[in-house]
Amino acid sequence: MTRRVALVAPAGGYVGPALSRVLAARGFDLVLADPAPGLRDDLEAAGATVVVQHRGEGPGDSDDPGSSAGDLGRRMVEAAHEQFGTYHSAFFSSGRIALGRFQRTSIDDLRAAFRDNVEAPFEFVQAVVGPLVERGDGQVLVATSATSGRPTPSASLYAGTRSAATVMLQSLGLEVAATGVQVNVVGTNFMDFPEFLRGNRIETPEDRARVEAMVPMKRLGTMVEFASFCATFLDGTSRFATGQFFPYAGGWAL
Repeated sequence: MTRRVALVAPAGGYVGPALSRVLAARGFDLVLADPAPGLRDDLEAAGATVVVQHRGEGPGDSDDPGSSAGDLGRRMVEAAHEQFGTYHSAFFSSGRIALGRFQRTSIDDLRAAFRDNVEAPFEFVQAVVGPLVERGDGQVLVATSATSGRPTPSASLYAGTRSAATVMLQSLGLEVAATGVQVNVVGTNFMDFPEFLRGNRIETPEDRARVEAMVPMKRLGTMVEFASFCATFLDGTSRFATGQFFPYAGGWAL
């Protein structure tokens, strides 16, 4: 094979579409989960071979985000092996924004955040990392949150569950380091995408200015630049970092 293969889940929102385009431009073929409308056509026009999987269509899928993430990961691995014979890297993101003061939240709120923010990445990464370890080569990158590195008032459940996933995956990175497989974590905040804008009630230029004032760089990050950052840990060109957490938040997480 002359082309590398990456799994991107999901590819319908957050950084998925932009990351898929960056990887295709770098010579990757792709297995995508739930791609955005028109994305597959764009990638194939750019020369990539694209295989699509959808969450919720596998026999193991259920209403549990962790279970469905694990089944999705297994089906993406199977699709990669069937179409390409192998794969080289995998990206995963999931999350439930859980805001509110600690004393006003419930155990059900915590359990819901835990399912999306801890169980889902656990299930997906467990499904995709094994074949890479067996081959002795590969890269896994998971997006959590920049709150993993900074306690955040009114986001105790979110920061807590994101931190749990971050340290869990960092530990995995050290477990498999000697095999040649890299596992790293990236955490964002203050990014310009619909879920962040809605979660922070950014509806007017004044709202945006209020939020941007909290960022040392005084702006929101874009998904295009974040995709380029992520690709560094997926495209095989940088092979000497593993078990690391990289905040991507305009300086906010320092």
